[in-house]
Amino acid sequence: MNSKRMRLNASDGTKLPWRKLLYVKQDYPDNYVDDTFLDALQKNVNVRSYDYWTTVYESGVIAQHISSIVIFIAVFINLEQQKLATNSLIIAGTLMTSLGYIFWDYSVVQTVPSYASKRNKTAKGALFFFATLLGLSPILRTLTLKTSDDTIYALTACLFIVNMLSHDYSAGPRNIIKFPGSLSTNAAIFASVMLASRLQTNMGVFGLTAFAVEWFALFPIFRRHLQNTTQAGHTALSIIMLAASVTLFIHISKAVVFIYILGITFITFICPAWLIRIQKYKNEIHGPWDEAQPKLQPSKEKYYKHR
Repeated sequence: MNSKRMRLNASDGTKLPWRKLLYVKQDYPDNYVDDTFLDALQKNVNVRSYDYWTTVYESGVIAQHISSIVIFIAVFINLEQQKLATNSLIIAGTLMTSLGYIFWDYSVVQTVPSYASKRNKTAKGALFFFATLLGLSPILRTLTLKTSDDTIYALTACLFIVNMLSHDYSAGPRNIIKFPGSLSTNAAIFASVMLASRLQTNMGVFGLTAFAVEWFALFPIFRRHLQNTTQAGHTALSIIMLAASVTLFIHISKAVVFIYILGITFITFICPAWLIRIQKYKNEIHGPWDEAQPKLQPSKEKYYKHR
């Protein structure tokens, strides 16, 4: 019927109006659009407006992680130069981990009461892990015995860069505790083992490796939880870690301290202002040319849950 109607109009010398139909043969080129094509144009629909101090607060996660790497390197240098006792490091690490776990456990139990039954299992797993690590310390100490210091330090620097770039800086809701990215954590632990193998005593290797596990595997969980729990606590932790980094590294290298403070200032205060400034140049458009997004049916689990 449509083709017959088109033939009749073609014989009259008139052209039928264009219709947005693919299955109808029309006297228009394939790339033709009518005058209403841009009526549905939308600009910057999903653009997020940023507040400067909110962005500064959120950038504290990056500053904290950089500070954690600087603090760990300072701890290693002090251990290697015998300015820090291994026993003091083990006691301090154990005390900080215990206090952090108590705070985290108390907060989680308030929202997930069933978690209280897992305390014994967590304690047994921790004791078994550190006992195993103590037994492996002699092996770790001789792991890189025939490797030069320059190679170890260069590899360590690359691994810490990988740790910094692949770290999970996101912050989820309070009742969802996300673990850091596996690549970031593995890179940091590998770098820590490389540095620990430069120490002279088995207890030194154990102390630094145990501190690395607490610092790079457990401490990021506490930092994320603190960020989701209290804004004042998150800000205070950023300031404390900044002060600790400067205090530990000031007698090692003043140049590194200057570069560190400059970098933290740039990331915390200049980058947020830069981000807000360039938002006015953002031009995101949406229209009828966008791909359709299918609405998938919910899973059976969600279906039965809401029944």
